[in-house]
Amino acid sequence: MLITHDTRCSLDAVVDLVNTAPEEDGADGLAHVAALSDFVRTHNVSDVGVLSERDLADVRQVRARFAEVFADPEPRAAAATINELIAAAGTTPRLTDHDGYDWHVHYFAPGASVADHLAADCGMALAFFVVAGEQDRLRRCEAPDCRRAFVDLSRNRSRRYCDSRTCGNRLHVAAYRARRKEAAG
Repeated sequence: MLITHDTRCSLDAVVDLVNTAPEEDGADGLAHVAALSDFVRTHNVSDVGVLSERDLADVRQVRARFAEVFADPEPRAAAATINELIAAAGTTPRLTDHDGYDWHVHYFAPGASVADHLAADCGMALAFFVVAGEQDRLRRCEAPDCRRAFVDLSRNRSRRYCDSRTCGNRLHVAAYRARRKEAAG
């Protein structure tokens, strides 16, 4: 599956957006407008004006809908959610080359809110995975104490953890120690 630069940026943004949601006892990564501003700056979200509490509330709603896509293995349900997000955003595909990037497609309408911008661009990135029959690559970490979202871009679709250096290593070390303890008897 060919993943263009703009699609990859949108995938990174949607994964990070979903991962800002509070877990059972965790804090909301988008607790205030300043956190949303940091998110926008970190992900180079273009054409965004001054952010407000309304923008924050709208982005949180979009985040919840994207979380549904990562949670539902059924393509029809994911497609329905993605279609709703994209339609509500009023997508207006257009070619652009800004900020040193070569030609790419923006799906949000000029002057769109940050929530509509994310819904359109990130929704289209996820739509490409559903269309390609690759929705199973949209995953949640399999570590018992972690449910972070990620996109498995490995060749053989074998990635199980959001980060092999943290979640993966932690589980492998625990399994190793359990085997050694059992062998020592």
